[in-house]
Amino acid sequence: MSKPRVLYISQHLTPYLPETTMSHVSRQLPQGTHEKGKEIRVFMPRFGKINERRHQLHEVIRLSGMNLNINDTDHPLIIKVASIPSARIQVYFIDNDTYFKRKAVLKDDKGAMFADNDERSLFFVRGVLETVRKLGWAPDIIHCSGWMTSLVPLYLKHVFADEPYFANAKVIYHAYNEGFEGALDSGMAEKAAAHGIPMEALASIGEPTFENLNSLGMREADAVVVGSQELSPDSQATLSNLDKPILPYQGEEGFVSEINAFYDTMLEGKTEAVAE
Repeated sequence: MSKPRVLYISQHLTPYLPETTMSHVSRQLPQGTHEKGKEIRVFMPRFGKINERRHQLHEVIRLSGMNLNINDTDHPLIIKVASIPSARIQVYFIDNDTYFKRKAVLKDDKGAMFADNDERSLFFVRGVLETVRKLGWAPDIIHCSGWMTSLVPLYLKHVFADEPYFANAKVIYHAYNEGFEGALDSGMAEKAAAHGIPMEALASIGEPTFENLNSLGMREADAVVVGSQELSPDSQATLSNLDKPILPYQGEEGFVSEINAFYDTMLEGKTEAVAE
């Protein structure tokens, strides 16, 4: 019997970016899942703040070279990889000079969100899924962390609906209270629709606020893991109206076993929600 395969798509990951609850869990969970006998792949954006020399990132030529069209412009997709020696796991980085070369993460030196963060999110999501397809690797679980990954379920349902590598994958959205103020570019939905997602499916992000993106990810995924001790009232309201498996907050330690048991429940085809 083949090992279950878990694809991790995370917005933040230590040691490459400063530690938050999300980046801590996104670092420890793949290692723990690997140690429990599952096969994993891990992806994150190659934000310019990441020191490539220190972390020994290098380009994977055989995976790079594709162009992704975002907002009517072709952008080269560059794939880089690095290893976390203490964990014996590799991390794949989605890179592009236009979107990720700047020496920052989501904000400029004055604290303002970058105007193209919506496009960076779309490029990241599309880039991960195209790369996994090119790898010829079919995940059983796709575990998404952070608002930048919130459109993964819609891309899978519509843009990659006929892709056999994703046909049997269950999508889990890990909901955190790590967001941003204000809204992203108001054209985000139209830019995603240009890839083949129906506009009606994107109606809730006509105003792409953190709350709307977070809620979209929770609604469209097959299951939800709560990643913060307290979610915002809006996110909590969305969560309370969901009829799908939900794993409540498990704390910042000891979560590996509980989340892996949740995976096993999903892989067994059980649909009952985990009681809070």
